Amino acid sequence: MDDRLLDLDITDVAHGGVFVGRHEGRVVFVPDAIPGERVRVRLTDAKDGGSFWRGEVLEVLDASPHRRAHVWRQADVDVPPEDRPGGADFGHIDLPHQRRLKTRVLVDALHRIGKVESPAVTLEPALPVLASGGETVAAETAEGTGWRTRLSLHVDADGRVGPYAARSHRVIPVEDHPLATPAVARAARRLAGQGPGRIDLAQPADGRVRVIPRPEAPRGRRTGPRRGGRRVAQPAPGPAKNDPAFETVVEQAGGRDFRVDAGGFWQVHRLAAHSLSSLVTAQLRAARPDGLDPDAWHLDLYGGVGLFAATLGDLGGPGTRVTSVESDPRATEHAGENLAEWVGARALTDRVDRWIARLGDEASVSQRERLSHGVVILDPPRSGAGRQVVEGVAALAPQTVVYVACDPVALARDLATFRALGYASGPIAALDLFPNSHHVEAVATLTRMHDAR
Repeated sequence: MDDRLLDLDITDVAHGGVFVGRHEGRVVFVPDAIPGERVRVRLTDAKDGGSFWRGEVLEVLDASPHRRAHVWRQADVDVPPEDRPGGADFGHIDLPHQRRLKTRVLVDALHRIGKVESPAVTLEPALPVLASGGETVAAETAEGTGWRTRLSLHVDADGRVGPYAARSHRVIPVEDHPLATPAVARAARRLAGQGPGRIDLAQPADGRVRVIPRPEAPRGRRTGPRRGGRRVAQPAPGPAKNDPAFETVVEQAGGRDFRVDAGGFWQVHRLAAHSLSSLVTAQLRAARPDGLDPDAWHLDLYGGVGLFAATLGDLGGPGTRVTSVESDPRATEHAGENLAEWVGARALTDRVDRWIARLGDEASVSQRERLSHGVVILDPPRSGAGRQVVEGVAALAPQTVVYVACDPVALARDLATFRALGYASGPIAALDLFPNSHHVEAVATLTRMHDAR
């Protein structure tokens, strides 16, 4: 047998959509497997001195009862690894077991990194929504497909359009996009004749798919800030009205309309924003049964177009004081419009770390008093808020902090920092807003302990 081939027993799942086997005491990380399986693996990164190796599954020798035909045919294990598209790394696992594995990863991170002794975690699918006619709109199909309203594809130098192959930057054409909504999938299949770069597709609440070319940037040109783990490219210079990325579209969540750029950040799952807003509302009502203090000052950090600031406004009423802070000026502009009904709402363009530091230095006694009775919502990118922001928030001593996370490790790290600064967190509620991938969204509500100030 080729010395790069191993037969491995898969014993666990790890953060990042990979699974764990061991060979002669060394950890081997592989995709496309399930704990309990025996698989044949080709090593791709096996340095003699390395603490772990990486490989790719070529064959399943003993399949798990939770294995199913992959929801994306081209990503199944009988396809050569180099031709499997990325983006659906749990698609070979039945949906209930996917959720058990995601819960295991989240619990492990909270225990190992967050130092939570016995993490209490619940994970549910995206919440359905009632349509105007009274019927229930499902979040996705029974197989966990048809939910993605935003899709990014790539165009190589030869004009091929498609996703990248898993763990590479090689474009591979595909026949379909099963995670996308039917309309987005149809639009993606029609793409052709584009120059090298990226093409974004977005289907806002009106149902019409927008196609947004992102030509390859000239050498030295910078792309925009990351939001929710992805980099939002800055469109080419020119009048906004001539760039499809700057078209203002309307999205919906929690019974409200939100203005957002077609090329701007909005959650990719068709009901993600609705689900997250509903979950944050439920957690705040449980944490503050008497409601929000009408004299308090609330903050929505990494606020985007104002989704969670509006959630706070709905809970607090027309006089709610809430400030949304977001680094993307276009998103801030829309946030100002989306929050116009609350006279105490402000939308500011700034980096959260810098703004929090200035607020800590400059806040008056009366402002600190209002902040201490308020709520701070954090919805950082995948890298997390980080120690500097967490320490800055804790120094303001808000009564309640709600942390919306898209990465279990970043969440666990930041919760550990909050705990050391006098905040206690209750059970973690997670949502499966990315079915058939390893990603998971979680919401933690923290309360300032009485002796923390």
